[in-house]
Amino acid sequence: MAEPQVGTIPGALIAAAQRFGPKPAYVEGERVLSFADLLAEVESTAAGYAALGVSPGDRICLWAPNSIGWVIAALAVHHAGATLVPINSRYTGHEAADIVARTHATLAVVADGFLGRNQIKELTEAADLPDLREIVDIDALPAIQRAPGEETRARAKAVSPDDVADILFTSGTTGRAKGVLSAHRQTVGVAHAWGGLGGVTETDRYLVVNPFFHSFGYKVGIVTGLLTGATLYPVPVFDVAATMALIERERITVLPGAPTIYQSLLAAPDRGEHDLSSLRLAVTGAAVVPVVLIERMRDPAPAGLGIDTVVTAFGQTEAVVATMCRDGDSAETVATTCGRAVPGMEARIDGDGPTGELLLRGEYVMLGYLDDPEATAQAIDSDGWLHTGDVGTLDEAGNLRITDRLKDMYICGGFNVYPAEVEQTLARMPGISDVAVVGVPDERMGEVGRAFVVASPGTTGVAETEVIAFARERLANFKVPRSVVVVDALPRNPSGKVLKNELRSRHG
Repeated sequence: MAEPQVGTIPGALIAAAQRFGPKPAYVEGERVLSFADLLAEVESTAAGYAALGVSPGDRICLWAPNSIGWVIAALAVHHAGATLVPINSRYTGHEAADIVARTHATLAVVADGFLGRNQIKELTEAADLPDLREIVDIDALPAIQRAPGEETRARAKAVSPDDVADILFTSGTTGRAKGVLSAHRQTVGVAHAWGGLGGVTETDRYLVVNPFFHSFGYKVGIVTGLLTGATLYPVPVFDVAATMALIERERITVLPGAPTIYQSLLAAPDRGEHDLSSLRLAVTGAAVVPVVLIERMRDPAPAGLGIDTVVTAFGQTEAVVATMCRDGDSAETVATTCGRAVPGMEARIDGDGPTGELLLRGEYVMLGYLDDPEATAQAIDSDGWLHTGDVGTLDEAGNLRITDRLKDMYICGGFNVYPAEVEQTLARMPGISDVAVVGVPDERMGEVGRAFVVASPGTTGVAETEVIAFARERLANFKVPRSVVVVDALPRNPSGKVLKNELRSRHG
């Protein structure tokens, strides 16, 4: 039988089991799973998927928080020859159902009961999903597992590097999520590039706070672990006290994350009671990073975290890691730039001056948007350049600085928030005739949403608490505005576009 294809996720898993065998691949509480046992669990689950009718090329949605079960469920999708569609664990049933419907997913694996909710009920009641044949509670995965046979292994080995590995959803300025298609070679390649620049090895103990449904947790977390042999420690919900205890107990060495993570650690009143000296690598980004934060992350305890290597990177779902700082870069370079293009990628600024739209080209640019050739053509030009929608500069060394956004997106706690989606939701609230949402600075979260609302004629008023409650019922928590300002009218230009910069400056 043919050997597994180089550059596929099943191939990476099989190679990891052969290379690292009994070494721990994952540790979650008292559960320790070796690389060999991980392969066995994945093969059995893939055989279970097949028994449920999953065929190569099918799409399988995974709606759950970080856990070993998530990893097994996801890698089994690839092993079955299918395409993985991760869903944000904080999404409402309506948001999740939209993704299930648009991908025509035949199977959904769901963490029912996460955060005290009933996700399976939410999903089934949210919409009619004619393509969805089965919903499996992630805790019941062992019940569907089957003894893997030659067909299971043949499916894994038949996966091609050019097959679609995953569809990750991001939002556009229109407010509707777009599905980003990536091939196996791209998902494996970007993990290889990130792990290589970070110097990740089999001796590392890698704490994954970044959610697995996001490329930061899935591609540079799970897949990097397979390629390097690092042991991963998945965390479903970030808790600063529990995180510090885990770092100390397990001697964690690698901790990537949004700036919020490190700010929370530095601000923890009992940080001095924990030994965090094992940390050696931190990779951050996704928001403006103060120089002082990088300095404090590098400073030895008790003033700082004493992390040897602290770097920043830039990427988006359409190009997971495009630029990255290197070990040895100054604190100012790390804090004020996103580093240089990673191997396999190139960056340039569009326009005649030093500042313009950032364009990216290379091996890790997406295949395209799901069922949207027009949007794909708008994003990727005929020369293969991805138009990111971000404005920036490149210095003489090739370091990227993001200076503005063509889009209105802001970043809350490491998650992208697109105001148009929030605005569309709030516009449906009785009593609101007009609405605009902007991101405003927040010390802990980086940015949070502020909604400017105009009351409908004849309405006595709009209460901030009611607006926030309305949003909270319909949107994931990170999308919910943290403040509401009632205005008589929204400022607009002659063409009718809301002047959001004026809103920011007027109510900053």
